[in-house]
Amino acid sequence: MRHASIMTGSIAILAGLAVPGFAAEQHPATLVGHAYIPAETFVSPPADAPALFATSGKFTPRDRQRVDELHSVPGVSFLSDSEAPRETGVSLPFEGQPVQGFSGIQTLGDGLYAGLIDNGFGSKANSADAMLMAHWIRPDWEEGSVGIERTIFLHDPDRIIPFPITTEATETRYLTGADFDTEGMQVIGEEIWFGDEFGPYLFATDLDGKVLSFHETEVDGEVVRSPDHYRSSLPSTPREVTFGVRRSRGFEGLAQSVDGTTLYPMFEGPLWDEEAGAFEADGDTEYLRIVEFDVASRSYTGNEWKYRLEANGHNIGDFNMIDADRALIIERDGGEGDAAQACGDTVSADCFNRPAEFKRVYLVDFSAADADGFIEKTGYIDLLDIDDPEGFARLGGGDGKFTFPFVTIEDVDRVDDEHIIVANDNNLPFSSGRQLGAQDHNEFILLNVGDFMKAE
Repeated sequence: MRHASIMTGSIAILAGLAVPGFAAEQHPATLVGHAYIPAETFVSPPADAPALFATSGKFTPRDRQRVDELHSVPGVSFLSDSEAPRETGVSLPFEGQPVQGFSGIQTLGDGLYAGLIDNGFGSKANSADAMLMAHWIRPDWEEGSVGIERTIFLHDPDRIIPFPITTEATETRYLTGADFDTEGMQVIGEEIWFGDEFGPYLFATDLDGKVLSFHETEVDGEVVRSPDHYRSSLPSTPREVTFGVRRSRGFEGLAQSVDGTTLYPMFEGPLWDEEAGAFEADGDTEYLRIVEFDVASRSYTGNEWKYRLEANGHNIGDFNMIDADRALIIERDGGEGDAAQACGDTVSADCFNRPAEFKRVYLVDFSAADADGFIEKTGYIDLLDIDDPEGFARLGGGDGKFTFPFVTIEDVDRVDDEHIIVANDNNLPFSSGRQLGAQDHNEFILLNVGDFMKAE
């Protein structure tokens, strides 16, 4: 395996530069802006879209039977105990398409950001009426609102996608959450690139959302697949593969080099090592793969890196480069809500079964990768320990402190030398981390992180 510095073109081969046992230092973060899109915010489908998309969430009942009556299926936090379901106060199906589930963000400049919507309602089986889209958004930190300046619906009229999609029989061929689970996005020139969890796959569209190219995933020169890959169920699919991707653990982060020549897809969870019969780990500690994709040639370069998790079972939420060698990565546990309201040994809808305990943004350095490809963590900020001395919090907060206690925090990017933006995927209507019994909104926070991005 080759390991290269993420420079313009990624050509420098690295030796072991990391300091063994180095522990990343916590840096302070101060809230200086807070805005949100209310959970129940919807957009109309395009005029040429099939009637299927006039409503959404029709396939979300547990028995997978279609339900057309609006607001007849209560939303329940997917982290609540089945014996004590914790309702979120929002019910399906919806009229229109929900603006929810922000799973990737990119700073476009002048206060404008590209925001990505994920697959819809959590799985291939229940998201056939959820349209895949991206938004150009503009937070108003003074007012606490977020303007949606443009919505881009993904579609494949030229039949680039090699497998049957939900709208296969239509001319417009709009993409849905039954086709892809889009979790990462990068705008490069006149193209938008998307990273998907299902395959996992990469694919590119033009700035209007029309698919231009489609690519399977290679690790160590071999194609890797998840159970949701379109070939996984074919009789001819080889079963003897070195690595496998666990369901819903495909590409979660997608970064680009500073010159836009290369992409860096990052897996959400560790790959399965068939030979070892276990998830990939360094000793007892699981790690995640980062691979490199050359935009011009539309091919994987073979350069790969590894990100060591702080605890097994953690996932990453987002990944963006801040310069030629360094990046921001969200690492998180699988909990939501205030740890002070944890259920303990009880089973109740009045407490959090799995409270949020680990939500961090790490600064990592690829130029300090060791001989095995492990990148170095040089510092972090704790999203459960944010200072708010001026009282900028519009939801939650108090006593000069603010927390971001969401199960899926999936958006982070550099704004300038001292500020980063962070946002959550609110999983409408299945997450209730900010307040018990209330569906989470799409929250965006602006953090002053001081010298954090200069940490070495």
